[in-house]
Amino acid sequence: MVRSLNGRTIVRLALVGVAAASLAACAKKDKPAFPVTQAPPQTQAPQTQMPPTQGPVSQAPVGALPGSAQDFIVNVGDRVYFDTDSHDVRADAQPILDAQSAWLRQYPAVNVRIEGNADERGTREYNLALGARRANAVRDYLVGRGIESARIATISFGKEQPLDAGSGEDAWARNRNGHTAIVSGAR
Repeated sequence: MVRSLNGRTIVRLALVGVAAASLAACAKKDKPAFPVTQAPPQTQAPQTQMPPTQGPVSQAPVGALPGSAQDFIVNVGDRVYFDTDSHDVRADAQPILDAQSAWLRQYPAVNVRIEGNADERGTREYNLALGARRANAVRDYLVGRGIESARIATISFGKEQPLDAGSGEDAWARNRNGHTAIVSGAR
């Protein structure tokens, strides 16, 4: 036997539905394991990526002032990754560094510091030397794209400032990087 729903029952069902939808909307979302400023590092062969477009580098999102450090991080990317025991600029890093050089040409008053980093394996001395080679590889790439060398400082942090404090290939891959930090001249 089918029973018809009265007005009170319909209102109750509607309130239960609204409450359930509100709870679902307020549910906590998982945060990524590490801050993502561009594509995560690849641990296998690099994939082909589209070259950056010509013209102005980007339009800043709402709240990011064009020419600001936030504009650089969000729209260009401030970090590239390296393979184990290597300071060679990977193919997947080239579009990011090309975008960095275009942005830096657009904002000629900006000076940067390239920070070379390594994973936890190896001695402190080895990782400092490797981090320096990585920072210099990024610097050389940018200089090769027309950025004045006087605008670029380098430093090696070796394994002293990891992005990911974990151990294992995923953490190590994130920690093998070159970070471009804006030090002056940004808006």
